[in-house]
Amino acid sequence: MEHEQTIPELRKADESAPEPDGSDPIAAPAAGTAPVAAEAAVAAVAAVAAVADTADGAAPPRGRGRTTLLIAAAAVLGVLAGTVAGYAVQYHRDPTPLPPLAQRTLVAPKALAPDDSTTNKTINANRWHKNDDDLGKLLIEAPDGTKPEGKGYDSLDVFAADFEKPDLAVSEFASEGLRRVASTHWSRGDRVFVQVQLVQFTDYAGAENYQKNQASFMPLKENAGYAGVAIPGISWDLGRVWVDSKAREQPGYEPTRGATAIARRGDIVMTIYYHDNRGGKIAESDIVRLAERQLERL
Repeated sequence: MEHEQTIPELRKADESAPEPDGSDPIAAPAAGTAPVAAEAAVAAVAAVAAVADTADGAAPPRGRGRTTLLIAAAAVLGVLAGTVAGYAVQYHRDPTPLPPLAQRTLVAPKALAPDDSTTNKTINANRWHKNDDDLGKLLIEAPDGTKPEGKGYDSLDVFAADFEKPDLAVSEFASEGLRRVASTHWSRGDRVFVQVQLVQFTDYAGAENYQKNQASFMPLKENAGYAGVAIPGISWDLGRVWVDSKAREQPGYEPTRGATAIARRGDIVMTIYYHDNRGGKIAESDIVRLAERQLERL
């Protein structure tokens, strides 16, 4: 009896199916998607019915078995119908326009014909950065109470002469894109000597390699011997200050002590070398303040 009552229910579902004249509000909008989804739903229901028929022929059905299968088929059909309806609604909905730009046109200086006052800076006014100007202008001035010893640009061979292997340094700087070097020197009496260098490269990569390479030598025992201290205002990996842990001594010479600051700002690497040829104590705070002053100029 349960089998005979189920078949009319399926037929009633078929008879109550929407006519293909587009009167159903869900199936009608999705022209390309609804037929496929409907066929899948019908196939699912047919598969469920076939399983039920097989089960009826093999053994007497249980009281709630076919009801459970019908509920599962209805759930599948409901999910498919909801998916089709969602795609149909989105498909026929107009796209949301983007908000208008706050500034439709950019203000730019009026183009002028070149004349005697035209320079590379005036031609590239919109792209000019102060680092492209005279690098010597970015060097800090000698503090009060000190004696200026010189200020200007250093040639590549003069700059490379301070390294252990000058010939190798020249080739490496050429490959790294060294652009120019500016430095200033001052002294206090015959004891303290300070040099500030600005080493500029053609791009950030060259400056970063140089800064990291120089900083890697400072924690060695023969140099400062420790990791250094941070410079306020910049991250640890962009700049630090080191003071020699102990004075350096050589027979026949006064003990000496040094301090170094290395930091990068853009494509420029700042280096400060502080030298006390009496081996006196050097305060880290003094070197940190010098580094801060120079970084502010950059």
